[in-house]
Amino acid sequence: MRKIVIGILIVCLYCFPFVYFSMHQDFANGSMLGYLIMIIATSLLAFLSKLFSDSIFLMIGNIVSVIISFYFISEMTGNERWGGYFKPLTPYQLLLFVSMLNLIPQFFAMKFAKKYKNRVKE
Repeated sequence: MRKIVIGILIVCLYCFPFVYFSMHQDFANGSMLGYLIMIIATSLLAFLSKLFSDSIFLMIGNIVSVIISFYFISEMTGNERWGGYFKPLTPYQLLLFVSMLNLIPQFFAMKFAKKYKNRVKE
């Protein structure tokens, strides 16, 4: 029961549109800090997911985050500057590209959590 509750909490935390937030920070402030925050936050969530619950919640959370980010990006497409800011990619292409790249540090965080979990058990 505890694993399910923690898993649901992790999915709820993943409901934040990490990629949209990063892209919006880049667009509004010209700052890459949003991408760094995204990497740290999602890696921490991946670590906690692997440590305290199942990986299925991590996958569900990532999918939900991409869907919510997609919604917010679609709301911004009326802004012509937004559409041309991320050239040569469209905002949707960048969403998918960043979402896929963001899986890499999450994978390493999950590996680290697995090693940590095994070390604690010994």
